[in-house]
This record gives sequence, C-alpha cells and structure tokens, in this order.
Amino acid sequence: MAGNLELLASVLAQAKAEDRAALVGYLPAGFPTVDGGIRALTAMLDGGCDIVEVGLPHSDPVLDGPVIQTADDIALRAGVKIVDVLRTVREAHAATGAPVLCMTYWNPVDRYGVERFAADLAEAGGAGCILPDLPVEESEVWRKAAEQHGLATVFVVAPSSRDERLAKITAAGSGFVYAASLMGVTGTRESVGREAEDLVARTRATTDLPVCVGLGVSNAEQAAEVAHFADGVIVGSAFVKCLLAADGDLDAGLAAVRALAGQLGEGVRRGGATGN
Repeated sequence: MAGNLELLASVLAQAKAEDRAALVGYLPAGFPTVDGGIRALTAMLDGGCDIVEVGLPHSDPVLDGPVIQTADDIALRAGVKIVDVLRTVREAHAATGAPVLCMTYWNPVDRYGVERFAADLAEAGGAGCILPDLPVEESEVWRKAAEQHGLATVFVVAPSSRDERLAKITAAGSGFVYAASLMGVTGTRESVGREAEDLVARTRATTDLPVCVGLGVSNAEQAAEVAHFADGVIVGSAFVKCLLAADGDLDAGLAAVRALAGQLGEGVRRGGATGN
C-alpha cells in the first residue's frame, strides 16, 4: 500500500491556491493517552489544522523543549510503543482524511527496521516522515524506502544552514521543508523573529518544495506573521500546553485544542502567504 505523499502535496497546493499558508499541528503519540492523543489530533484537524504531525516519543529528544519533553515523558512512562504511534497515524487519518506525518528521531526507525517502518507507516495511511537528526549524507537507505512506499522525507533546516548546505538538504527532501525559525529547541516564544523570514527566502532559492516554519508559534498573531512569508505554519508546544493545562480533564483539553486550532487557522488566513 502506498503512503499519502500525493495527498500531502495536494493539501499544501490547495492552501497556496487559497493564498494562505497551511496550518500544521503537532502532538506526540500516547499523550495524554493513546486514545486521548488520537482524539486530540482529530480535534486539531476538525478545528482548523490542514495537516498533523504525530511525534514518536523519545527518551532524548534533542530538538524538543521542556513542554514536549514533558508530554514525551508521560507517553513513555505509560509504555507507548511504535505500534501505538502507527495506530495513532492510522486513526487520525481515517477519522479526517487529512495528511498525517510521523516526526521521529532516527534511532527508533533504525532499530525497528527501515524498510519495515516505511512499509508500516504507509500501510497506516501516513503521508511521510520528518527526521530532524538524520544527516542527508546518511539518508539514502531511508529515502529509497520512503519513495518506494509513497512517503515524504522531510528534512529540517536552520538559520545556521549555509546556502550550499540548504541546496543539498532540499534536493534530497520531498513533501516540504521544515524550517526551524531560530536556533534552539521547540517551545512557545514571545516573537518568532526575522531569522525565520530570511531562512525561508534562502531555502526557497534552492527548491520548489513548500517551506513550513516551526518552533515558537503559539497564537493567531504569530501564525499570521509567519503565514505572510511561509507556505506552512507548524505549531506543537502550544497544543501540548492546552492538554497539560486541562490537568487530566480530557474533554476540557480537547475543547482548548479545537479552539486554538480555530484561532491559528484564522491567523494563517489573515496572514496570507504573499511570499508564495
């Protein structure tokens, strides 16, 4: 069974046709529980997200800040496994028809088996994989498996990436490019910063792939700011905070997640992807 790379491309193209950025939401699988996470992702998509990323919880999440680390820890303590991540992808996609990606560090994929992971992710209806710590130079085995199974391979670029490096990364990727808005780890911030706009411009100079910006966006105003120059706005920690703040009241957490998705969705529409 082929994955949903084409669906991902179609959704991003549709957002561009509507002169807006796509809204991409993130949540680790198994948080607050496996079933609760599936419901939360569905609420995010129903509320206004176009695409979601399902995180594979990791014990050493080098890119993730304290909020997502807390969610990962809750999921890991409850015993979340890769089978639960795949189930989360499957059910979120089946419930909404939206593109669902997996965001994971490389070690779990390598241990699970590259070909097996690609095949199982595709079978679950996944659209692709975001691999923040996989160097392009070591990615050929994964990229071949992903291509064979109809999955996107999304690489992360940062403000520190030089133009030559950007070209190498974007040439190897597919689906979209994940542009980290600033140096550091995930988390909500007061401002997204000008570094992100410069990075998007430099990345666009090397590729026709959409460029989506993550790290730091937490409200409609920031979403509108980023949507003005990016093809997609990625939000993770702010959704996790909604569920953490609910303190075990899943219905309240789901309502907060849905409301935030709606506000962010209005933001990306207000921003207008004029840079496209």
